[in-house]
Amino acid sequence: MARIHLALIHYPVLDKDKNIVSTSITNFDIHDISRSAKTFGMQTFYIVTPTLSQHEFVQRIVEHWESGYGAVYNPNRKEALELIKVKSDLFEVFDDIEKIGGSQPITIGTSAKTYHKSLSFGGLCELCKQDVDICLIFGTGWGIDPTLMADFDYILEPIRGVGNYNHLSVRSAVAIILDRITQNRA
Repeated sequence: MARIHLALIHYPVLDKDKNIVSTSITNFDIHDISRSAKTFGMQTFYIVTPTLSQHEFVQRIVEHWESGYGAVYNPNRKEALELIKVKSDLFEVFDDIEKIGGSQPITIGTSAKTYHKSLSFGGLCELCKQDVDICLIFGTGWGIDPTLMADFDYILEPIRGVGNYNHLSVRSAVAIILDRITQNRA
C-alpha cells in the first residue's frame, strides 16, 4: 500500500496574468486540508513556502491547536494538524519523504488543465496499491508554474464536473481527489 504525502505549494505559482508569484498561506487551507489529510489516511501534509513570516504564521496556528487553548477546545483538530510540516521548497519535501520512506517519491502534480503526461484517477489508484511513496502536489493562486509541472513524474487528470466550469478551491480539490483515490483502498 502506498504512503501518500500532500504538498501545498505557494511558490512558484502563477497569478491571473501568468506571472510567477508567491501566495499567502490561508488559515482555511491549513485547517481544512489537514483535516482531509487525516480523514483519508495521508502520511504528511507539507506546506511549502520560501517566506519565513509564512512559516511563523503556520507555526503559530499549529501551536495554538496542539498545545494552546485550541488543544483543549477541540482535540480532533490537534490530531489533524500533527500531520503538518512546513518546508521552503519541494526539494526539502522530497528529501524529507526519502528520509521517511527510503526512496524518492513518485511526484504527481495537480491542475485544472490537461497536460500531455496526464495520469487518470484509475492509474493513480493502481499506483496507490504499490509499496511506494507518492507526493501529491497542489498549487495555489492560478496554478503551479508550468516549468515546475514539467519536472513531475505525472500530472493528475483534472476533476471534471458538469459542463465546462472548472475552478474549485484547492481545499475542495484536495478533498475530492483524496476521496476518489481512497475509495478502492483495502
